[in-house]
Amino acid sequence: MFVCLCRGVTSQAVVDAVAAGARTTKQVAKVCGAGIDCGRCRQTVRAIIDAAAPEAKRHKGFLRKS
Repeated sequence: MFVCLCRGVTSQAVVDAVAAGARTTKQVAKVCGAGIDCGRCRQTVRAIIDAAAPEAKRHKGFLRKS
């Protein structure tokens, strides 16, 4: 599914960015471009980040290794 129509970024690209370590919408934008232009997709990007990395959110951006 396309998340960012301006840049043609898919949800898989956002998931891949999060898997590579992106934890904010700005970091995702830097990696794949989603959210750089109009910003309408940032809410969806944030939801993907939260769903894929709930541990990172709980610890306010600090990653903990299990």
